[in-house]
Amino acid sequence: MAKLTRLDDIVSLCKRRGFIYQSSDIYGGLASCYDYGPLGVELKRNVRNAWWKAVVQMRDDVLGLDCSILMHPMVWKASGHADKFADLVTLCKKCNTRTRVDHLADGEQTGAQEHTEHIDIDIAAGQQHDLSGKKCPACGAVGQFSKPMAFRLMFETQMGANVDDTMTLFLRPETAQGIFVNFRNVLDSARVKVPFGIAQIGKSFRNEVTTKAFIFRTREFEQAELEFFCKPGTDEDWYAHWKQQRFDWYLNLGIRKDNLRFRDHDPDELAHYAKACVDVEYKFPFGSGDWQELEGIANRTDYDLRQHQRGMRTMNDWFEQKGDLSKIALKDEDDNYIKGPLAYFEEQTRDRYVPYVIEPSAGVDRSTLAFLVDAYDEEEVKGEMRNVLRFHPHLAPIKAAVFPLVKKDGLPEIAMNLYNGLKGHFNCFYDEKGAVGRRYRRQDEAGTPFCLTIDGQTKEDNTVTVRDRDSMAQSRIPLDQVKNFLREKLDL
Repeated sequence: MAKLTRLDDIVSLCKRRGFIYQSSDIYGGLASCYDYGPLGVELKRNVRNAWWKAVVQMRDDVLGLDCSILMHPMVWKASGHADKFADLVTLCKKCNTRTRVDHLADGEQTGAQEHTEHIDIDIAAGQQHDLSGKKCPACGAVGQFSKPMAFRLMFETQMGANVDDTMTLFLRPETAQGIFVNFRNVLDSARVKVPFGIAQIGKSFRNEVTTKAFIFRTREFEQAELEFFCKPGTDEDWYAHWKQQRFDWYLNLGIRKDNLRFRDHDPDELAHYAKACVDVEYKFPFGSGDWQELEGIANRTDYDLRQHQRGMRTMNDWFEQKGDLSKIALKDEDDNYIKGPLAYFEEQTRDRYVPYVIEPSAGVDRSTLAFLVDAYDEEEVKGEMRNVLRFHPHLAPIKAAVFPLVKKDGLPEIAMNLYNGLKGHFNCFYDEKGAVGRRYRRQDEAGTPFCLTIDGQTKEDNTVTVRDRDSMAQSRIPLDQVKNFLREKLDL
C-alpha cells in the first residue's frame, strides 16, 4: 500500500469527484477563491458539525453565537486591526514579485521554514529593514528590493444610500471580535458564570499578500473559534486543557498521530496580546518543511475586553458631549472601567475582574484539507490501482450507497425502496448505472463507508450485500436490519 502525497493529485481528485472547484472557473477562475461541490459541501458541513458537537453541544460551559460580518468600524479601531493589521511587503526590482518581508530568506539559505501568519505593524510608523542580504523567492536575486511598505489586510466596503451618509466598513478579518463585543449580552441573557466559553463558526476575509496551496490559505475562509473566559490565575490550567482537547479532536476523527504535532511560539513570535500560543501543525504535502499550522491555541489574557472598554470610553466621551447620559458606562477611580459592562463580578468571592481568554482558533477549510489529505490512499487490487478516501464515518460526505445489481427483475424497485427508507436518516446515494465494480470504485473515491447491493438472492431471502470501503469485505444482512446496522457502524 502506498500513500499518495502529491497535492496536485489531491486537487485533481477534488475537481473530478466534486469536492472543490476553482471559483468562476468558466471565466478563467479567481485566484485564491474556491467553490465546494456536492461532495465538498457535505464534507465541510460534517467537519463544521463535528467541531460544533465537540466544542459546544457536548459541553455545559460553552454557548454558541453567530455574529454579523459587518460591524461598527470602532470595533476594529479598538481591537487594533484598523491601525496595525497589515503586512510589510517589498517588490523585487528584477522580477516585480511582491513578497512579505518576514518571508524573505537570507541569500545563502534555501528552503526556509515558514511559520508566521501575520505580524502586527504600525501602519503609520516608518519601518526600517535591511534587505541587502535577502533573496527573492521567485527569481533568486539578492538585495534587489524596494523600500518595505505596509499592505493593509482588511477588505473595505461602503454602507449607505448616498455620498452624504456613507460609512466605510470592513469585512471582518476574524470572528473573535464579534464574541468579545457580545460578552456582556451573553453573560446577561444566558445566565452563565465565569468560567464559560462562547463559540462561533463563520466567514472571515483577509486581503492576503500571497496565497498558496489550494484551500490552505485563501482570501475568503471559514473560522471555527472559541473564546473561553476564565478568572486570571486559572488561565494556564485552561490553556493546557484546551490544548489537549483540540489535539485529541483531530486524532478522534482519524488524523494519524505521526502527522500532528504541537509547536510553541517563540517569545519574539508571540502576538502583542498573547501570553502564550501554540500551533497544532499538520504534515501537509507541500511547503519547504511540510509542517504547517492547522490551528492555533492562544492565551489572549484580558487584552481584548480591556481594549473594547477603552473603545467604549471614546464613544462615551462622544455621547457625553451630546448630552446622552444613558449611554455612559460607570468608571472607577482609576478610569479603568472595572465597573464597566465588560468586567465580571464574582458574587461568591466578591471579586471584580476583567476575564482572561483562552482562544482555540481553527480554520474549517484547512481542517477539511487536512482530513482530505490524511484520508487519501491508493492500493493495487487485482492488478488495478484503487483510490480511496478513508474518512472517519462522521466526516464521510455519503454514508451509504445503494445499488441494484442489474436494472431488471424488480431489483431497482427493491433498491429504491431501501434508499428511500434510509435517506431520511443518513446522507445516501442511489446508483444503477455501469458495472457494480465501477460503482464501488466511484464510492471509494467519494469516501463512502458502505455500499448496499440488491441482487437475485435478495428476492429469495430478503438479505442485502454490504460491502465495507476499507477492507472491501462483503457480508449479507437482512433488509430490515440495514438501518440499525448503519447506525451502529457509523455511530450516528
